[in-house]
Amino acid sequence: MTARTPIFSTLGCRLNSYETQAMRDLAAQAGVEGAVVVNTCAVTAQAVRKARQEIRRLKRENPQARLIVTGCAAQTEPQTFAAMDEVDAVIGNSEKMQPDTWARLAPDFTGETERVQVDDIMSVRETAGHLIDGFGTRSRAYVQVQNGCDHRCTFCIIPYGRGNSRSVPAGVVVEQIKRLVDRGFNEVVLTGVDLTSWGADLPAQPRLGDLVMRILRLVPDLPRLRISSIDSIEADDNLMQAIATEPRLMPHLHLSLQHGDDLILKRMKRRHLRDDAIRFCEEARRLRPDITFGADIIAGFPTETEAMFDNSLRLVADCGLTWLHVFPFSPRAGTPAARMPQVDGRAIKDRAARLRAAGKARVAAHLAAQVGRDHPVLMESPRMGRTPHFAEVAFGSDRPEGAIVTARMAGHDASQLTAA
Repeated sequence: MTARTPIFSTLGCRLNSYETQAMRDLAAQAGVEGAVVVNTCAVTAQAVRKARQEIRRLKRENPQARLIVTGCAAQTEPQTFAAMDEVDAVIGNSEKMQPDTWARLAPDFTGETERVQVDDIMSVRETAGHLIDGFGTRSRAYVQVQNGCDHRCTFCIIPYGRGNSRSVPAGVVVEQIKRLVDRGFNEVVLTGVDLTSWGADLPAQPRLGDLVMRILRLVPDLPRLRISSIDSIEADDNLMQAIATEPRLMPHLHLSLQHGDDLILKRMKRRHLRDDAIRFCEEARRLRPDITFGADIIAGFPTETEAMFDNSLRLVADCGLTWLHVFPFSPRAGTPAARMPQVDGRAIKDRAARLRAAGKARVAAHLAAQVGRDHPVLMESPRMGRTPHFAEVAFGSDRPEGAIVTARMAGHDASQLTAA
């Protein structure tokens, strides 16, 4: 441990990484010393197991440090972590963003502090209190515009970790992005738990497309705007217009599809059917022919037959997906899906492997199609950057980190392009 500076370990999503940076700032302002903070994920049972393993590892490496657990797993099952001998404090997702929480963890605090500080996340209405400027690499900044989720998919524990949906007002988002551009960031990524629900809790109920168009209009010096995962069934007219007409909106969308079979989608309580997903991808590709799609797909959801799984496998081609995030299903206690008839674990593993193989083939085809083309590449490190479609590009010599450089794609391997 260097100079008793807190150590932070982040598990899970980009939003967790964003909030870890906010916690670093809050801890520094409060003068917290000699602590290890684990920001957990609860998306799968495996994620919770990984959190427990990380806690034990960090305590072995830092036996004298106070160990603080926070994040979604701490919110959804605080007693699991409170029961661990290695853990000194458990802090909820709302509490971790409050300056008073960190003030009570500072060495000069003389009052009493509860070991478990986890309140009802469903009562939280605030989102913008912990906005930070400049989280990410030197080239790309992430801006949280939304948190929580109002939907109750049968497999998902996240609403119980994040609370109901709440949005950052557009004016606050625009001002933050202006500051980021002034600091030299060439790309901003809008993030949230359920991004396409942005605005539903704000006056006049604007939509995500309204926010995107407003950012592009009011921040003309922003070179690249990127959207993280969206629910395609909730894409609004202005978002589609932005896809069609705004070259600064990157031609890459990650879709929360989850499955390709209608009956499974209904059992998941998703809001779309298979044809809705295909129709969205066809329309987006008509508006922006070079657009690429990523997608989340779950393998082995309860009651999934081989024929149902085949519908997911065929969806990869039917939607023209490129970047797949494949999740082998694991039941989360407290969710309806955990009480449904489960698929054999060996079948789940096999189906996940087949989906990943399909994804690798799609990536290889996409990379091969880029060879010989010129792309503006945002440099994430001196020798690695990304195209607008989010493909990695390797360079043989250094380029300025954070710069956008135009390069011809000379070749590729299984996972990235090579610049000439």
